[in-house]
Amino acid sequence: MSQYFAIHPENPQPRLLARAAEIIAGGGVVVYPTDTTYALGCQIGEKSALDRIRQIRRLDKGHHFTLTCRDLSAIAVYARVDDASFRLLKRCTPGPFTFLLPATREVPRRLVHEKKKTIGIRIPDHPVALGLLEMLEVPMMTTTMLLPGDDVPMTDPEDIRERLEHAVDLVIDSGNGGLVPTTVVDLTGPAPEVVREGAGRFEL
Repeated sequence: MSQYFAIHPENPQPRLLARAAEIIAGGGVVVYPTDTTYALGCQIGEKSALDRIRQIRRLDKGHHFTLTCRDLSAIAVYARVDDASFRLLKRCTPGPFTFLLPATREVPRRLVHEKKKTIGIRIPDHPVALGLLEMLEVPMMTTTMLLPGDDVPMTDPEDIRERLEHAVDLVIDSGNGGLVPTTVVDLTGPAPEVVREGAGRFEL
């Protein structure tokens, strides 16, 4: 049965954040809030935890997870960022965007787009998500809290707990989540390209 932490969305309790980070660092799967929707996540490199998330969402091996990072310096470890992309990232993060960038060798091969060799990366503008990432000191592999058969992401943490209490290790309750996922921007071409319209309003 999963644990259930009520963490304040604006002033997260350090003790609960630390305990949540311990669970994730130990290979746990967590449901946590972001600035868009609730998300399923685990620590980067935890293959068994990633496989559990695939089972929960019934994802095939072609599904591309997002790396959720705490800051721009973390992004630079896992993605190649030129000067123009860096300026854009600095302006748009933290925020409701996922950016597609060329992956470095630090990214586990199972996360990299097989043909394009890219990775989706974001920095969420949410105190709980950023607090977790700060304590973990490494990114999380993340996907939207959208279950098989559902048309929209789950927004109520109590409902999430009821449906997933035997499938995840922790549900973090920080109030109701949103319904609209991130805006996805491809930065691998000659100019930025919006490939999915979402919560973020992208302007050059």
